[in-house]
Amino acid sequence: MIEAIKNHKSIRKYRPDAISGEVLDSVLKAGTRASTTGNMQVYSMVVTTDPVLKEKLWEAHFRQDMVKTAPVHITFCADFNRFNTWCRQRDAKPGYDNFLSFFTAAIDALLASQNVCLEAESQGLGICYLGTATYNADLISDILELPAGVVPVAAIVMGYPEGEVPLTERLPMDAVVHKEKYKNFSSEDIDRIYKEREESAQTAELLKINGLETLAQIFTDKRYTKNDNEFFSEKYLNFIRKQGFL
Repeated sequence: MIEAIKNHKSIRKYRPDAISGEVLDSVLKAGTRASTTGNMQVYSMVVTTDPVLKEKLWEAHFRQDMVKTAPVHITFCADFNRFNTWCRQRDAKPGYDNFLSFFTAAIDALLASQNVCLEAESQGLGICYLGTATYNADLISDILELPAGVVPVAAIVMGYPEGEVPLTERLPMDAVVHKEKYKNFSSEDIDRIYKEREESAQTAELLKINGLETLAQIFTDKRYTKNDNEFFSEKYLNFIRKQGFL
């Protein structure tokens, strides 16, 4: 498991080999052993292998081909539907139609998703997170028939990798680890922390393709623009409200 953590790679090409029921159950079981607020387990994992449903999910995930080629797609949902139903059936009045409850359930779902990914990789499987689970949560909800109280917060594809991919670079430890208290970054710190990434051959190629001057501009002007962030933020918030939170 330790080696799986250190060697994590995002896999986007998969062999057609099916994942056995035994292996998949082991992976999902690991998800259920994740930490959870108050032992409520206010999350759900929707496992999709049906080609017809995966075709629809492919559309919702902006036609990323790995959604169709990977044998398994899992949607991790913040889910107070089950817990609320249990409360009502036990003469208890749930008060979980608010932001804190959504955020609590989202944390539970994300913790479960990481356990699933770690166990999958320890079993020789590859995974890739799909950020579009939040971009088009409303479409995914329709496809998966999610009831009120259930909101997608993450999704992954899973399968046996086709070919080898290199490790993705990571920032140095002191970029993300603060000892005792938060230490803000000087201009010199920023230059040092991002130096290796900015000077890589991959970055040079990206800048050439996009006609931009800095790697930061790739993120702000191309990948995650202000207009897109505001549009999808409003879309997601409206869906969270529709599902009974906020």
